[in-house]
Amino acid sequence: MQFIKTRFNYLFGSTKGLILVAIAMIGMVTAVWGMLSGPMAEMGVREVVIKLLGMEIVQSEREGRIIILYHSIAMAVIAIETYMITGLLKMKEFFKTAINAIITVGYILTMIFGMGFAYFGHNWAFHGIYIFGLSLIFLAGVMLIIALWPWDKEYYVTNDQYAHTKSGFDLERGAFFATAVTTVLSSLFGAVPGSYYGHGFETFLAENIIRYPEKTTMEYSIIGHLHIMLALIAIMITLIVGRWLNFKGILHKVAMPLMILGTIVLNLGVWGVVTPLEPVAHMVIYVGATPSMVAALLLLIWEWGQLIREGTAHIQKPTFGQKLSAMVRDPLRFGPLWQMLFMNFTTSGIGIFMAIKLDEIFRMWPAREERIELTGHWHALSAIIATIILLYYGDMLGLKGKVRQLYGWSIIILSDIALAAVTVFEMKRLFITEAEQQPLVNGLMYAIDFGLGMLLVLLATVMIWRLIDLFKPKGRWTNEANQDLSEEVMK
Repeated sequence: MQFIKTRFNYLFGSTKGLILVAIAMIGMVTAVWGMLSGPMAEMGVREVVIKLLGMEIVQSEREGRIIILYHSIAMAVIAIETYMITGLLKMKEFFKTAINAIITVGYILTMIFGMGFAYFGHNWAFHGIYIFGLSLIFLAGVMLIIALWPWDKEYYVTNDQYAHTKSGFDLERGAFFATAVTTVLSSLFGAVPGSYYGHGFETFLAENIIRYPEKTTMEYSIIGHLHIMLALIAIMITLIVGRWLNFKGILHKVAMPLMILGTIVLNLGVWGVVTPLEPVAHMVIYVGATPSMVAALLLLIWEWGQLIREGTAHIQKPTFGQKLSAMVRDPLRFGPLWQMLFMNFTTSGIGIFMAIKLDEIFRMWPAREERIELTGHWHALSAIIATIILLYYGDMLGLKGKVRQLYGWSIIILSDIALAAVTVFEMKRLFITEAEQQPLVNGLMYAIDFGLGMLLVLLATVMIWRLIDLFKPKGRWTNEANQDLSEEVMK
């Protein structure tokens, strides 16, 4: 009994244990349900998995299944970010314990019973528990807002290395607070339409209605919900990475006000989509996204500068090659910022280009091609966020030496191969005709499958290693059980 108790306390009572459980659950869902994808269907794997697991798949219900799948994974990702926030930022112990407990129960109920309802027969009690799980996550979000209240003088900052007002108001905490508030509010954009099921609202995928000349308010609400929640998850992971790396100095003082401004304006733009201000809402969104992206760029400049200074401190006049070598020597510190930069070539830049040339180019394509671009865009952004989380998790584990190098560079290279191939696949109609595309498409599919497949193999290896460690009386987990992330970053 003591064996089970100590490990249960580690997995559900420590920050690193909670993150491990959530990553493991996401990994299992991704691996199993990834077998239902298009490429797997072509190879006959999909039907084998469906029969083996006893899934009940009805084609006309595809949209509903996909939406529950997305929410199940997204809630676990939000839980991971929440664990990181409660571990990195100062807050009352009651809030830390309560938030972690509530959001853990919430995402587990959401994932297990949501997937059970969607894929294994429509037991409506399961659907009710799924909704209850989402409600618990919402409650945890409200509690996180209270815990992060930045006007509490207990959390004021006096260290001039960090962004704060003359009174000591912590602008970094203010950025976390603004992101948490807008995330909770923006979740309502999905909850309100969902509450109208059976009263004129039906499930749909955003990419399927892109060319409808007229859209209802609730359709706009769902589209806005999709975009803003992904954007806020990305903003929050940027803040978390900055906190982890101990971002400070003049660039920190510039970045934090920009992050707060960008977050608020971006949300106002998205919320405006469902109001009479819809014609100008997208312009507001572009304006809001810019300060947030600039803040992320300042973080990148600061951290890469730190890596170069630390790696060349013993060299009087380092050459360009020596600076470059110093910058990339630690993939777990270099990687998250590189992934953010790489994102501009695979998602952000592509999205902006598409918005600017929408009528001139993309609306001239067959609808299927525009749909491919949109789904690839959203999935690529999600994948990049996942890789950043995995890189940070590797640093949490204290990986060192060759293992650290192998783990970090494997995540970066494998994910970037897949995401680069996805980007080319999305935009292929710019440089190749449909009649000539098949050899290119085949090659891209191999690259995508290889990159993502090997990434899952790497994740599985780490999870098996962690499972074996749990069975050791004095394994790594014993040192992590009572270790708080805030101990690693002193502010």
